[in-house]
Amino acid sequence: MLRRSASDLAASLQEAVLAGIVDDSGAELSFRHPLIRQALYESMPEALRAVLHADAARELAATGADTLRVAQQLSAANGPREIWVRAWLAEAAPALATRAPQLAVELVRGALEQTAADDVSRDALVVGLVRALIAVGGYEEAVGQASWALTTMTDPALRGETSWMLAHAQVGTGFGELANETIRQALAAADVPPIWEARLLALLALFERDFTGFDAAETTSRQALAAAEQAADPYATAQALNNLWLINSVRRDHATALDCIDRALHLMGYDPGHAELRSNALDARTFTLQNLDRWPQAELALQQAREFAQRTGRPDRATWASAAVLRYWLGQWDDALAELGPDADDSPGLVYSFLLERWSALLVHGVAALIAGRREQRRTAAQHLSEGLALPMKHVGDRENRDFLVAAHALSLEQSGETRQAMLRLAEIFPRRENEMTLTHQWLPDLVRLALAVGDTQVAQAAAKACHEEAAAETRPARAVAASLRCDGLLESDPDRLAEAVAHYRTVGPAVELPAALEDLAVVLAEHGQAKEARAALNEAVGLYEDMQARWDIRRADGRLRQHGVRRGVRGRRGPRATSGWAALTATEARIAVLVASSDSTSDIARGMFLSRRTVQTYVSHILVKLDGKSRLDIVREALRQGISS
Repeated sequence: MLRRSASDLAASLQEAVLAGIVDDSGAELSFRHPLIRQALYESMPEALRAVLHADAARELAATGADTLRVAQQLSAANGPREIWVRAWLAEAAPALATRAPQLAVELVRGALEQTAADDVSRDALVVGLVRALIAVGGYEEAVGQASWALTTMTDPALRGETSWMLAHAQVGTGFGELANETIRQALAAADVPPIWEARLLALLALFERDFTGFDAAETTSRQALAAAEQAADPYATAQALNNLWLINSVRRDHATALDCIDRALHLMGYDPGHAELRSNALDARTFTLQNLDRWPQAELALQQAREFAQRTGRPDRATWASAAVLRYWLGQWDDALAELGPDADDSPGLVYSFLLERWSALLVHGVAALIAGRREQRRTAAQHLSEGLALPMKHVGDRENRDFLVAAHALSLEQSGETRQAMLRLAEIFPRRENEMTLTHQWLPDLVRLALAVGDTQVAQAAAKACHEEAAAETRPARAVAASLRCDGLLESDPDRLAEAVAHYRTVGPAVELPAALEDLAVVLAEHGQAKEARAALNEAVGLYEDMQARWDIRRADGRLRQHGVRRGVRGRRGPRATSGWAALTATEARIAVLVASSDSTSDIARGMFLSRRTVQTYVSHILVKLDGKSRLDIVREALRQGISS
């Protein structure tokens, strides 16, 4: 940047080292203290600082330096007006909009103010601004900018790209039908380039699920896939495969869905331009592996998604909610709550940022309320229920992600003695609509149990039938088949079917279903007069419930068996899991506590464990509560008492 020789520069730097201004810092030099840098920086006249930043930006750009570094220098220079800046931004805006969208908005908007209407770079700058506005949620301005640009644009590629982004922005403002119309108009143009034809078709297929119908979405997805492969466009191909993943998942062909998503991931590779789509695909893969009862692989897929987010410097948008659901089913409830964090409004993003779906908030409140309810933390459960139930249901995605909330509400009603109302509330989960993802089988055994408790065999039979249909839809028997065994075992008082379900959960998982199936088995065994076997099943169920601190489940199980004269034996009881002290820490919390004791920072722990900083901070807060501490120093002291040295 200074255009000086290395030897000349070294002499000046040596002087700075001797003066104690800078120190060695590994392979680089750094200021001995941030205050020194700040004092030197602020001692310069503001105009000089701006010129130096502008010079740095120009030299960095000329050598092909990282886009973000150049943009940061331009921002510090208050957006210099040189012609080269407009040309550089026109080319760099897409990458910058992905990595630092707010900075992209600031710089491109400033450049446009200095760009004449007939400037050849203006259209490209507008496209960059629209892309960045969508990334930061500025949908209305994006619609205005894109709509105006389309009235004057003549370049077919820029028109295709602008139409594609206009459709995103229109859905973001709540006008999905307009988005459909925008895409169809763009596709009707005779000169639409093949790559944008493929991308427009893939986007249209995504919208058609909600606005046209599932069959139309599948037809368009296959058209998009063919067009994308013909155009040799990895992005459009991956988007079309993502669409087909969704279609196959809804139809319960999870094996084909997994194949689609794996093909999409292979095509995208680690191209930073595909970062959001790849992140969504990794999240989808975690979900599908759960549906196939491949729980260890689902955990590995979650880690890979987080590793990718970390590698690309992207916020951990979708994985934190998916991780909470995965941890719930694995019985790792403290970890699930740590994923959700203390603030339900801290919802970092959506599956598709322009669809305005409230799935994050629905899952936050639903999972948190269900865990709190099962642990008999009634006040916490009530707060999450109140906030979650206040959210309106507007999209298919809302309905798909409300099931935890509905289950938590039904649990609350049951705890209040309103068993029939609890049954009716949970019954709202089904029937599942033709184009709806909701995994109804997860909740239907509980619905059968509630229906039998109030003597409503009609609802119990309907729930069992719905579970049969879910199981029959699975092209490869998995979770719904096991749930159907539970439904039939309860409905027909058949211990053999329940024992088969228990064997499945004991071998395959998920962990949360095993104690529930054991509890059902204990009840049916007691109904058949097999008290000894019933007691053994009850004792095992209660032990597993204690591991999750599921106090309500223990009380319910005891109550159901008490009606048949079966009680837990003294030998079957064990002390409840510790709720304070080192022994109360989960495996993840203990690992983080050890890292804290080793002086690792929050960022270090987040990188090493593939977690977000927010999640690590939540874990540390939970650790402090369990250790009755106020700062990290208290964690270090307790670790030393446990014989763990830093």
